[in-house]
Amino acid sequence: MEKKTNKTKQSSHIQSVEKAILILDILSKKNEGMSLTQISQKLKYPKSTVHGILATLRDYKFVEQSEETGNYKLGTRLFELGNKVARSWDIRDAAIPIMKKLNKQFGETVHLGAEDNGDMLYLEKIDANHLINISSEVGVRLPMHCSGLGKVLLAQKSPAELKRFINQKGLPALTRRTITTQSALEKELEKIRKQGYAIDDGEIMEGLRCVAAPIKDANGIIRYAISISAQVRDLYGTRLNQVIQETVRAANQISKELENL
Repeated sequence: MEKKTNKTKQSSHIQSVEKAILILDILSKKNEGMSLTQISQKLKYPKSTVHGILATLRDYKFVEQSEETGNYKLGTRLFELGNKVARSWDIRDAAIPIMKKLNKQFGETVHLGAEDNGDMLYLEKIDANHLINISSEVGVRLPMHCSGLGKVLLAQKSPAELKRFINQKGLPALTRRTITTQSALEKELEKIRKQGYAIDDGEIMEGLRCVAAPIKDANGIIRYAISISAQVRDLYGTRLNQVIQETVRAANQISKELENL
């Protein structure tokens, strides 16, 4: 019975995909890289087959080829995907219980986000407990320069990195309050670095206010942010100050949880 199961499983494999996986696997064991001949001999596949698979993997940055030696090694795309997998495990495990407490305390929408290719990516969301909800979903991308989450992470960039970001993404206006010049953004980011949190004051959506604070990963590097979003009329004065205090506290708690994972 076991043999039949194995045969069925084997027959469902797509051979080209299986070969690509095996190539990645043997490259993972050779930091210095391997030549086409070495890979072909190791796997006992024809050179033409291996070359075609490597060319495809190279085009999608799953492998890199040295200009000097011609050898192949694992590419940056695998590093990016690995980081995303790790992020989806650790950060959500650490953040969700604390996000739920914030949501229960204030009754407003709580977001968790990270930068991904110059965009603000929502990793998790807990909805407000009233009828008015924020139009956002997990997996959705938004501009960084006009969101509390995004500005917190932009504040960690060097001047050269910020300039490169602006050149690539621009500073489009989503509302009349959106920051659209480099000088104004630099001034805002300096303020965020000093106070330790960011406020989006109707910059991404009219009438919406958001408080965001930075979260450090296990290595002490700021990679994530948490925020509370609400209607401006519900987030001002004493209540705004309380939200700022508790959001920063929550970010610090999540950072500590990540450090202990």
